[in-house]
Amino acid sequence: NSAVSVYGAYPVFFLGFVFFAMNGVGLTIPRLIRNYKKNRLAAKEQKASAARLAPAAAGKTAPVAVAETPGKPLRRGRKAIDIPVDEPTEPVTEYVEEKVGFFNIRPRVKTPDQVLAGAEDSAPQPAVKDSPPTDKVTPMSVEEAAAVAGVAESVSQVSSNTVKQSAASKKISHEEVDAQTEEIAKSIVEKDKELDGDQYRFPPLSLLKTDAAGKTNIDGREEIALNRERLESTIRSFGVSASITGVTRGPTVTRYDLELEQGVKLAKLTNLAGDLALSLGVTSVRIAPIPDKISTVGVEVPNKLVSTVYLHDIIDSPAFKTAKSKLTFAIGEDIGGNAVVGNIAKLPHMLIAGTTGSGKSVCMNSLILSILYKATPEEVRLIMIDPKMVELGIYNGVPHLYVPVVTDPKKAAGALQWAVVEMLKRYRLFSEVGVRDLASYNAHQKSVGEQTLPRVVIVIDELADLMLVASKEVEESVCRVAQMGRASGMHLIIATQRPSADVITGLMKANIPSRIAFAVSSAMESRIILDNAGAEKLIGAGDMLYFPLGSGKPMRIQGSFVSDEERENVINFVKESAEVNYSDDILAQIEKAAEDGTPAGGDDKKQENPSGLGPDYDELLPQAVDVIFETKQASVSMLQRRLKLGYARAARIVDQMEELGIVGPFEGSKPRQLLINKQQWQEMQNLGTAPNEQINEQVSFSDYEDEPASDWKD
Repeated sequence: NSAVSVYGAYPVFFLGFVFFAMNGVGLTIPRLIRNYKKNRLAAKEQKASAARLAPAAAGKTAPVAVAETPGKPLRRGRKAIDIPVDEPTEPVTEYVEEKVGFFNIRPRVKTPDQVLAGAEDSAPQPAVKDSPPTDKVTPMSVEEAAAVAGVAESVSQVSSNTVKQSAASKKISHEEVDAQTEEIAKSIVEKDKELDGDQYRFPPLSLLKTDAAGKTNIDGREEIALNRERLESTIRSFGVSASITGVTRGPTVTRYDLELEQGVKLAKLTNLAGDLALSLGVTSVRIAPIPDKISTVGVEVPNKLVSTVYLHDIIDSPAFKTAKSKLTFAIGEDIGGNAVVGNIAKLPHMLIAGTTGSGKSVCMNSLILSILYKATPEEVRLIMIDPKMVELGIYNGVPHLYVPVVTDPKKAAGALQWAVVEMLKRYRLFSEVGVRDLASYNAHQKSVGEQTLPRVVIVIDELADLMLVASKEVEESVCRVAQMGRASGMHLIIATQRPSADVITGLMKANIPSRIAFAVSSAMESRIILDNAGAEKLIGAGDMLYFPLGSGKPMRIQGSFVSDEERENVINFVKESAEVNYSDDILAQIEKAAEDGTPAGGDDKKQENPSGLGPDYDELLPQAVDVIFETKQASVSMLQRRLKLGYARAARIVDQMEELGIVGPFEGSKPRQLLINKQQWQEMQNLGTAPNEQINEQVSFSDYEDEPASDWKD
């Protein structure tokens, strides 16, 4: 029984193996039966069709017609008879019939071996048998053979030369490659100039440096914690009830927000500024109220780890990029690290003051470079006055300039007088068109297809030198432009390192509302600039107080820094991108104003008397006599106030009055007596024994009354 059971298991295992093998290749018993029946039926149909075609052959062997299945070409019984014709022969396709058998089927599912091998089902390709060529080859003549040989030699020479050139090209040095690269770059730049013409191209930001990684590396948390502890202990020791509610770290200073308790006076805390600076180990601290915070003041303490604010970061900020005004300029970063930009059109004039080394010149350069990055020469034009002759001279050749940088103080006064004349011309144009400001006028000109007028920014680097040489003419022109220049698109940017009362007069301060104060030496100079103290607490190196028009309190800002190398790179790029076009008309007017005017009106310098009475009489003597007749007293201090003169010149005029017999001699503390009256003075002038009143010739506005308005658009 065991033997029977063992031998009986073999068939079972064999049948199971066959079943699994068939299942693996996609074969099943019902499918085998269907294929067998189908192939058998097809074989019967082929035999029947062959039997029907046999009688029609009439004893001749005829090709058997086989039913063609779609997509499978069948073999013909006989090949077609080849008949020689003139048409080109085509290859004869021999169709090979695929044998149909019982197991001649393909599974619908690929086997594992086919999947691994990447095999794919492909239809049988017909075997193409090329027919032999029918054309005979004729032998070449001697001439044709010679021609073919010459062509072969030329081809071989060309190939050999190419090989030599390729071998030589491998031996080119790096210097030759750099030279060729420079030549290609120059040719590209020249082609761009030919295509663009005089079109202005804005300088790229890659010309400016940045150090974003350096800012993130500065960690001042330890310094903040130490200063906070010292500040709280110092305040408690002096009996001031206040608590620190917040800390804001900026590029240069850190602000500690102190909330004062009810009943604590602010003056009690501000009087402790020196003691707080001593306890924190710094030179000075600034205490100022924080806007929009109740009972909170800020104690600004200088940082030991200072981070530099680069001009690249301000120009690349959204505040500068999204600004629509073409007179937008970069200022710096506030205590919160936010980029601060200004708009000259809204200022509309600005005074910049600070001691030497405080960052005043860097601020001026940042302002000018910002305009080069924002506006084209057709939109903004510049007039630069640099009495020091070393700071702004590098800008010569920039297409935004109306005239070369003015360095002569006499011509500087003439340039300011030209600005007054240009301002009046523009107002006359506005009245003819019926508009109120430059923006409306330019919009009208664009609508009618006429030329627009650019905005003009006048940059004066050092006002003190101009006031020493031509104080009266400069002050008069500056005040006139400051009073009426906003609507006409004329703006003043004035910088000085000597913020004293004789340089920045009260009339200038009244007409120049926006100020930037850098570090100064005393609180008095800070009051001259800002009308309040605070600038003496600045630490220098770009630390400023920005007080624009409409701001209630000045903002403490760290100014943006730009190096001389960056400035030169930007200026050189601008010079190469567009050609400068100076105005000869403006140059001629400035020269004429410098020659006709008398800008050498210094306080300590004697003037030639144009009346012919000798060089010892001052030209302001007739005006001084009118003043003493009006006030009924002759004193040096009174002439200083009324005529804005220095003590030496006013005293000299009084001595000349004594020589002419107008006033009596000096009598100590008593005022001088008037020896004649006004009628006698007029008689002396008519007889020629006294100088007549002389009016200084300046740029005459009547010279342009007969000119048509269309000529002023240039």
